[in-house]
Amino acid sequence: MTPHDPDVIADVIADVIDDATDAAPAHDRRPVRQLLAASVGNAVEWYDWYAYTFLATYIAGEVFPKGSGNSLVPLLSTFAVFAVGFFMRPVGGLLMGAVADRRGRRAALTVTILLMGGSSLLVGLTPTYASAGVLAPVVLVAARLLQGLSVGGEFAASTTFLVESAGPGRRGLFSSFQYVSTSAGQLAASGIAALLVATLSEGQMDGWGWRLPFLVGAALSLVGFWIRQGAHETHHTPAEQAERPGLFDALRHHPRQSLLICGITAGGTLAYYTWTSYLPTYAELNTDISKSQALLAGTISLGFFALLQPLGGLLSDRLGRRPLLLFFGIGFATLSVPLLKSLSGSFGSLLLVQCAGMVLLTGFTSISAAVNAEVFPARVRAAGIGFPYSLTVALFGGTAPYMGTMFKEIGSPELFPWYVAVLCVASSVVYLRLPETAHEELDR
Repeated sequence: MTPHDPDVIADVIADVIDDATDAAPAHDRRPVRQLLAASVGNAVEWYDWYAYTFLATYIAGEVFPKGSGNSLVPLLSTFAVFAVGFFMRPVGGLLMGAVADRRGRRAALTVTILLMGGSSLLVGLTPTYASAGVLAPVVLVAARLLQGLSVGGEFAASTTFLVESAGPGRRGLFSSFQYVSTSAGQLAASGIAALLVATLSEGQMDGWGWRLPFLVGAALSLVGFWIRQGAHETHHTPAEQAERPGLFDALRHHPRQSLLICGITAGGTLAYYTWTSYLPTYAELNTDISKSQALLAGTISLGFFALLQPLGGLLSDRLGRRPLLLFFGIGFATLSVPLLKSLSGSFGSLLLVQCAGMVLLTGFTSISAAVNAEVFPARVRAAGIGFPYSLTVALFGGTAPYMGTMFKEIGSPELFPWYVAVLCVASSVVYLRLPETAHEELDR
């Protein structure tokens, strides 16, 4: 191995926190503790991720120079930095997945929560452009790169950790908490941002108020770190296995499974980001609904969505994974166009469309962690999931708002629902050919 071998990066990251994780006391495998350890970190990760989105307008005004005669230039720069973070997620999935496969899931979970805490603190302490010049956006970019790395790694590690922590016949249920905690983080970010905007003046929000949620996120990451130190490790490499998996072993030795993850995820991630993040904006662009009503409908439907996840997971443990995936895929393939066309501009119409989509979407989100984990053997499970999943999310989920806006810009907004439907058809073909794994023993 040469000093520049990419495998060295994963080893160095793991070595930094080896002492901390090795010092943690061994605990019995307690389901509630395991769920809490995975969920608290995931919630903190997504709280920070969405806080940036909700507060983008305030960040833009303080961190970027004002555009010459164009007030959108700072905001566009802020969202460009957001995109940079998105495309760091595959790197995080690969690196942190390798750490999870080599050093254990708890080691990787420790790294991701510390990275997220550090990046959140960095955003909260980012200097203004007026005080530091070009250094201000440089610091913000560095923070977003760390956030993207952390979020990509969090999915790889927490997915495997959740599913491997489940008892017999409970992998679907445990899997569902991946999106329960994601929704909790998103709701917390939305709630705190709304509270600050309602209680602080515009000058206070511009000056220091927008920083508070990120400082809170940094403090919450320390709580998550403490909880994760008491978690039970779910993956132990046999002592006689001298050779650890290489950084690209999953891609080299399991190319079919890697492509399978992409096919499973493509339609699901597009539908997820469309219905949970972009739909309020889509409704604003294409109907007469107000921004406040659109956001309220989005918040209510997100809470409804979180409550559905355990039900979907339990159902998959009884019926299998494939029926739920087909319920999602065929449902969105046939109903995306009529649902989005039925938006009338009223609050009730948007809420009904969002909640109907959330029911269909649960067929994918509640069990995606279990399905992904059941595709790969334990030796390369985290890295095998992390890279193809995060890459597919970046390509299709992260670009959903862009595609919807682009179709509107070219004068054909009706094409976006068809785009969603076609991609869900493609994923449904994958689901039809997917072997049923719900009742098979998981390789550990």
